[in-house]
Amino acid sequence: MTVLTIRRLEKAEQNKVWFTSIDLELQPGEAKAIHCERDIGTYVLSILIGQTAATNGEIDYFGQSFNGEWAKVRNRMGVVFLDDPPYERLTPSAYLQFFQRLYGKEADVTELLRQVHLLDKQKVKIKKLSYSEKRRLAFAKAIVHDPELVILEEPDQNIDLESKRILSKWIRSLVEANRSVLVITSNLESAISMTDYVYRLNENGLKLVEVIDGRNQTQNETSVDPTDVTRPFQLERIPAKVNEKMILFDPTEIDYIESHEGFANLHVKGQVFLCTMTLNELDGRLKPFGFFRCHRSYLVNLQKVREVMTWSRNSYSLILDTAQHDSIPLSKGRLAELKQLIGIS
Repeated sequence: MTVLTIRRLEKAEQNKVWFTSIDLELQPGEAKAIHCERDIGTYVLSILIGQTAATNGEIDYFGQSFNGEWAKVRNRMGVVFLDDPPYERLTPSAYLQFFQRLYGKEADVTELLRQVHLLDKQKVKIKKLSYSEKRRLAFAKAIVHDPELVILEEPDQNIDLESKRILSKWIRSLVEANRSVLVITSNLESAISMTDYVYRLNENGLKLVEVIDGRNQTQNETSVDPTDVTRPFQLERIPAKVNEKMILFDPTEIDYIESHEGFANLHVKGQVFLCTMTLNELDGRLKPFGFFRCHRSYLVNLQKVREVMTWSRNSYSLILDTAQHDSIPLSKGRLAELKQLIGIS
């Protein structure tokens, strides 16, 4: 039985369209992530739990239509909200036992705490735990009633590295137990690290991100015919590494590329990804997509340029149309070529 089905889900308010046409299925034993802006993710989650009505579309849980009546499905689902402070006067053990009684379920509280590495803190007051430890306790609380589906909102935001490792392992254990996991996050790297299926939600709808397990790529990479590199279809995706996985970016998604200590860093919507190619290689590949070598250490997507800023007679910058209004250097020697490309005098 399909655990979650989303069909043509849309949300708009007055003159603002938050998202359009989400179509997604989640089967038992699958972990998938939706990568989107934080505000959009909040709307998606609130619709999934019945707090907000969608403008259009349908949601099914466990083969049954969901009309916003959360009480009918809450016992089969666990949710970890980004902002969900625990009862700090309790200990982790007592906290989980409280929710165990609330759901009327028998659970091995000791095992739940062991899974999130809090067994040694089970008798410590929650108010004395670190932020990361409190987040891990929230993970344990989400499965105290043995749900079939777990939804996580920004689960690794602001937690320490050890907690991120624990979280990834915990998600894998849920999948191995045939539970389903849906992660909603604004961090693409986190989405890739935690799940095998990542979807990007933006103004163009929901789109599957191409992710390849890097551990299975060595043989394929060494067997590539070098003459194939110049073929047009090879230009459609730019590889970047995230831990042991590789993500393939559409060139139009990239804002700019920066060379640092011999490595090329892709800047995509405020996040940075290490590319497996050099800046010179990328320069050759990306020219057909409107990229320009504005500086010896920078390639810029000209579609993202909003303004050419003159600081002095010999100092120029490009201001980009990004959320951060990124500024990157423009070499004086490249100014004339840039003007010719974009048709200004």
